Amino acid sequence: VQLQASGGGLVQAGGSLRISCAASEGTFSNYAVGWFRQAPGKEREFVASIDWSSGTTYYADSVKSRFTVSRDNAKNMVSLQMNRLEPEDTAVYLCAARESISFRWVLASARHYDYWGQGTLVTVSS
Repeated sequence: VQLQASGGGLVQAGGSLRISCAASEGTFSNYAVGWFRQAPGKEREFVASIDWSSGTTYYADSVKSRFTVSRDNAKNMVSLQMNRLEPEDTAVYLCAARESISFRWVLASARHYDYWGQGTLVTVSS
């Protein structure tokens, strides 16, 4: 499966943005999709994940209650709705996919994903 992230941009602190990850040359069936982000000079960090079949979601503590990950079966797409954005959320956001699994520690680790999109830049101004 190939992944294409889109929807990034510039937003003021406190604002909202929705980014999406579309699958091509395949579907998300039997996959879990994760969102990660990487700021300049920092390590890639887990943001959120969703299991396509069960809909089970996990979030990093830093985004819980502000971000929501969801799936759209008809569009074969996973989206990340980001509200109350903060300058610290500025990063390149990447989506990734791997075989469905229920363990949060696996889904929160970038090295356990097999497929990656190219990323989309989110910039939050103060």
